[in-house]
Amino acid sequence: MNAAGYFDYNATTPLDPRVFAEMLPFFNDRFANPSSAYRQACDVLGAVENARKRVAGLVNADPSEILFTSGGTESDNLALFGAARRYKNIGRHLITSAVEHEALLAPCRQLQKEGFVLTVLPVDQDGLVDPDDLRRAIRKDTILISIMQANNETGVIQPVRELAALARAHGVAFHTDAVQALGKIPVNIAELGVDLLSLSTHKIYGPKGTGALYVKHDVALVPLLFGGGQEKKRRAGTENVAGIVGLGKAAELCREEIAAEAQRLGEWRDRLQNEIGECIPETRVNGDTPQRLANTLNVSFRGCDGGVLVAFLDGSGLALSSGSACSAKSRSPSHVLLAMGRSEGEAVEGLRISLGRFSSKQDLEKLLRELSQAVRRLRAEPNL
Repeated sequence: MNAAGYFDYNATTPLDPRVFAEMLPFFNDRFANPSSAYRQACDVLGAVENARKRVAGLVNADPSEILFTSGGTESDNLALFGAARRYKNIGRHLITSAVEHEALLAPCRQLQKEGFVLTVLPVDQDGLVDPDDLRRAIRKDTILISIMQANNETGVIQPVRELAALARAHGVAFHTDAVQALGKIPVNIAELGVDLLSLSTHKIYGPKGTGALYVKHDVALVPLLFGGGQEKKRRAGTENVAGIVGLGKAAELCREEIAAEAQRLGEWRDRLQNEIGECIPETRVNGDTPQRLANTLNVSFRGCDGGVLVAFLDGSGLALSSGSACSAKSRSPSHVLLAMGRSEGEAVEGLRISLGRFSSKQDLEKLLRELSQAVRRLRAEPNL
C-alpha cells in the first residue's frame, strides 16, 4: 500500500492491511455460499453474522437492524425508494436538503417522476440546515425526511439529532446518509434517533463494493432487489462475504481508534488551515464551523479553478479533489458551494483536502509547499 501524497480520504480510503488479512480466507479456503445448508456454508454464515454484530456495535444498533448492501449508493437508494413506495398510501411528500450527495438527490428526482412531491431545504453560508426550516416544511402528507449527517465536500456536520426529533414528533420517518461521518465522529443510533442510516465500507478503510443500511425494527421497506431470501427477504442476492467480513473488521477498528484518529487529524487539519491562510492570500475556508469533520478542509483560492489546481498538484504526486466536476472542455460548479451562497465563479474554486489514517507530517509539508507554488503560478497565468 502506498498512500504517500494522498489527500482524498473522503473519496475513498486505502484498505487497511488488518482488514485485508481478515478478508483473505474468504477468497479461497472459506468460499462456500452462506445460504447453503452444509457445515462449510454454516461456517461462512457465522462470519457474516459476526460482521453484522461488529457493525451494529459501532453504531449502537441491534444486529437484526443491519442490512448489508453493495455500498452507500445502494443504501441511500433502498432507504429512499423502499420507504417512499412502502408508505405512498399515507402520503407522497419528501424532504431533503440542497447539499446532499448525488446518491440521494438522484433517487429523489426519480421519485418526483413517480408522482412524489419534494421539498429541498436551503442551508446557511456554513452549509447547515436550520431546524426551523424543517419544522415549517413538514406537512400532513410528509412520509420521509433525509438529511445527511456530514457533508462529503465540506465536512460540515448537520444537527441530525434535532432534525430527527422534529420528524419523530410528527410521526415521519427520518433517514441520514452517514457515509462520511462513520469512523470520523461517533455515530450512535440511540442518540441520533433516526429510523434509517446509510454507511459504506470503503470510507472506513475497508473494501469497495460493500455497505450497510440500518433499518429500525418497526420500519418496513419495499425491496429494490428480488430473488432469494437473503437479508430477511429485504435484499436478494448472494452475499459478498469477503466484503462483509472486511466491513466487520473495519467497523471494529473504527470503534477502537476513532477518538485518537480524530484528535490527531483535527490538529493537523487546523495547522494546515492556519498555514494556508498565512502563506496564500485571498483564501476562503468553506464551512469554517466547529460543526465539521476533523479530517476535512475545503478551501477556495480567489481566481483559481479548483480542477486546474488538482491537475497541477497531481503532477507533483499529490492526490486531492475539487468541489467541482472539471474537464478540459467544461466545468460544473459545486452544488454544495452554490447552496451555501457562493457565486458560480466561486463555486468552481473549491479544493477539498481530506486527511486519514495513513497521512503523514511529511505529506502535509509537501502539500503546503506545492499548493503555494500552484496558486502563485495559476494567478500569474490565469489562462492556463
